[in-house]
Amino acid sequence: MTTRLFPFAEYWWFYAAFGILILLLLVMDLAAHRTSRPISTRAAARWTGLWVVLGMGFSGVIYLLAANRYGPGVARQMSFEYLAGYLVEESLSIDNMFVFALVFRYFSLGGEQQHRVLFYGILGAMVSRGIFVAAGSALIQFHWVVIAFGAFLVLSGLRMAFASEQRVEPERNLVIRIARRFVPVTSELRGHRFIVREGGSICFTPLMIILLVLESTDIVFAVDSIPAVFGVTKEPLIVYTSNVFAVLGLRAMYFLLSGALDRFHLLKYGLSVVLVFVGLKMAVFDNLAGGRLPIGFSLAVIATTVIGAIALSLVFPRTPRGPESDGPVRVGRIVIGLAFAALCCASLIIAVGVRPSFLENGGLEAIRTEWLYVFGLCYALCGWLLLRSKRP
Repeated sequence: MTTRLFPFAEYWWFYAAFGILILLLLVMDLAAHRTSRPISTRAAARWTGLWVVLGMGFSGVIYLLAANRYGPGVARQMSFEYLAGYLVEESLSIDNMFVFALVFRYFSLGGEQQHRVLFYGILGAMVSRGIFVAAGSALIQFHWVVIAFGAFLVLSGLRMAFASEQRVEPERNLVIRIARRFVPVTSELRGHRFIVREGGSICFTPLMIILLVLESTDIVFAVDSIPAVFGVTKEPLIVYTSNVFAVLGLRAMYFLLSGALDRFHLLKYGLSVVLVFVGLKMAVFDNLAGGRLPIGFSLAVIATTVIGAIALSLVFPRTPRGPESDGPVRVGRIVIGLAFAALCCASLIIAVGVRPSFLENGGLEAIRTEWLYVFGLCYALCGWLLLRSKRP
């Protein structure tokens, strides 16, 4: 069983205060954008900066909360875990924005209405994330669940690396099909309204359909992102607060990057490496390190991978589709393939008994050497598939 540093029974007041803070921030945001005009790039940049500063700065609150009871050593660990969780969630949120852009493009939704949909979509996302965090915190106490979450993240990372371009097909969305079966939908938008009354009956507008698409999509992303944050911290309080602050800034960041999302075409490969790394951290590396891999090392790997993927996307921009357009993506595949090759070498080196200093007092005896060879083989296979693939 996992010991909680911040059990809900003792820290309910912190959760309540945090909920009030988020509510005030949402009211402030709604008041600042109560007009129907689209958000300008400059305004989006200001709001994005505000949310990022608040999100990163909240690590100081976590530090003070932990230091008051457990001392500076634990407080430093908790603040780093919060930053790692925030970075993971923020990075995955950028990938989520690609889907948002596709949905809005599919429905030809204007910028002034996109803000309203995203605002209420974020409210729903906070509720769903809270449910997922509560469920995850109950399950993560069992060791086999930790292993299962780790394996799931590895598979999710591989699926992200090899998946083709995302497409939006609302007609195949189960939530939309159920909603249309029981509630009629108007043929066109009704301003900013989600629900209207026509002919004596309640009808959904297309705006409500778009909101349902975004909510169901966010749930799918939460299935990946919540276990990923649990991979860097076991504290539900840190998982939830880092998730909420990352989601808070998602709307402003979308309007800031909506015109440049296509430029981050190599980001999915970086995120796939992050998911694979976090999954293996949960399933293997934490045990090798005697219970927990140093959070500073994990934070460095995550930050370097995400920043590197974004930098490569900007250095090697995507060109129009054609025979000469595969170069930048092929470079990304080569880089990620080489990363898997490096992980393969590291697994084999550890398997034969050579360990870095932070694993000297680890629990290698609890891990069968055969498993390290298996993981090395899996890494080698993934790297080989990426390096030999000719598909962009």
